[in-house]
Amino acid sequence: MEQYLEFATNHLLLVIALLVVLGLLAYNLLLGGDKATIPPLQATELINHEDAVVVDVRPIADFSSGHIINALNIPANGLNKQLKRLEKYKQKPIIAVCRSGGQSAATCKELRKAGFEKVYNLGGGILAWQNANLPISHKK
Repeated sequence: MEQYLEFATNHLLLVIALLVVLGLLAYNLLLGGDKATIPPLQATELINHEDAVVVDVRPIADFSSGHIINALNIPANGLNKQLKRLEKYKQKPIIAVCRSGGQSAATCKELRKAGFEKVYNLGGGILAWQNANLPISHKK
């Protein structure tokens, strides 16, 4: 125990950094995680049973190389300009998709700010969709 205290006093900045990282990790695990992140199989249930709309926020080149069937391509950098395009789907669930799930999580926050209530992020993005062996379309 004496050695721990000696280490802590000699390396105070490292100990503080460790405590901050552990605190942020605990916050993210307990409170900060997006509760509306869904796995691919739950997304298919929403699509099939509740007519969910899939919004792919990847650039057009990535979208063209393969996307979820009937997905709308609205690149994340142009989302605010194309919100009117989504207005007719305001009462339906919306599933945001990107490559791995990070960019679409930010899109979900923007959509919620714009008044969309049923917004979900596809956890793991299109990569998780493909890993689950779910169908991909190459049509524009």
